[in-house]
Amino acid sequence: MFVARGVLWFGGWATISSNTLTPPKMGKAKTTRAISVKRMINPRDQRLKKNQKPPKTDKEKAKEAGLVREIPQISSSLFFQFNQSLTPPYSVIVDTNFINQSIQNKLELVQAMMDCLYAKCIPCITDCVMAELEKLGSKYRIALRVARDPRFERLPCTHKGTYADDCIIARIMQHKCYIVATNDKELKARIRKIPGIPIMYVANHKYAIERLPDSIT
Repeated sequence: MFVARGVLWFGGWATISSNTLTPPKMGKAKTTRAISVKRMINPRDQRLKKNQKPPKTDKEKAKEAGLVREIPQISSSLFFQFNQSLTPPYSVIVDTNFINQSIQNKLELVQAMMDCLYAKCIPCITDCVMAELEKLGSKYRIALRVARDPRFERLPCTHKGTYADDCIIARIMQHKCYIVATNDKELKARIRKIPGIPIMYVANHKYAIERLPDSIT
């Protein structure tokens, strides 16, 4: 008598007889070919010598530590509460923007300055500002005519270039006897960082003064 039993094989069910044991058919194992990949270092890798930062100098280390080695010299005119160099007649440095704003508001520069400060004023114009007005062409010919007024004091420039803002900042850093007349926001922000320098500007069809102590006027 033939007896067949079902036995669980790893690949399925197999039939066992009294004479033979037949394993189930198994699929062929898939073989993959090994591919060799050459690894490349990123050219920006910090391990490369050319990407490594040079060692910091003592000056750079001191700067990072917040140590102050040099302190800018403060003008002796700022010893008291206000700038002692600002006395009538006031020397007022004007820039291109201020002259154009004065023309647009129909203000006569010298008279409007005297109405603002209640004292004699001497408008001053640098060579850089004159060069700027000359470069602007015929559109600003009225402003150029105003700048050539004989009542204006001409301040010669010895530096290279014709960038007026840097010229004005360098002059007021060296000499604290000037008032700066401008409506340029960037220039006003730079002047506010310098102590003792008042700013004149055009507002409401007249001149206004900023940072001038009441003790002087």
